[in-house]
Amino acid sequence: MKKFLYENGLTLLLVLITLLTLAGQIVVGWHEFNNELSDYGRAPLVFSAYLISGHCIEAVFENWESEFLQMGLYVILTVSLRQKGSSESKSLYEPEEVDRQPSPTRKGAPWPVRRGGWVLKLYQNSLSLAYFLLFGLSFFLHAVGGVKEYNTEQALKGKSEVLSLWQFLGTSEFWFQSLQNWQSEFLSVLSIVVLSIFLRQQGSPESKPVDAPDSETGE
Repeated sequence: MKKFLYENGLTLLLVLITLLTLAGQIVVGWHEFNNELSDYGRAPLVFSAYLISGHCIEAVFENWESEFLQMGLYVILTVSLRQKGSSESKSLYEPEEVDRQPSPTRKGAPWPVRRGGWVLKLYQNSLSLAYFLLFGLSFFLHAVGGVKEYNTEQALKGKSEVLSLWQFLGTSEFWFQSLQNWQSEFLSVLSIVVLSIFLRQQGSPESKPVDAPDSETGE
């Protein structure tokens, strides 16, 4: 057990933090939504009903979509683009191990590498594909939750307007929600790329060695 915790500590802690913060968001959101219902003289929702409400679905996936978009684009952009001095960049001129061609004869090579063909091609791009698939799913669920929440708000205000999913995708409200999250995620990526040129954190793989010159590229 000690070995398992040591070897998987980063994942386990991040899963725990994610679950705790997600649970906190949902519970607080539930109370906030019921406060809103109270303002309109409506009965509060039970917790199970809130979980499938537009308010809950939209709030969760509005944020998730930006995270997956950020990581997917970052994985793709770092394949070919460089930043002198950043620990987040590959070397400017030296060949990198990650660029070598996969060899099916390499000891312990994964099955897709040994299989070759389209299976290998898919495996070669599986990380970015996974992120973009998760982004697409989150984007869709954000829209589903968003239109549900929009129509609920219209009903609470006594308005008869009801939008379809396709109509909601064309509203400024939907894109305002998306773009405000996207820009913050790209800002966070920009900050680690630029700040890692000049600043250090001893022991972190996201930092260059403390005594490394600012101009040195790579971890």
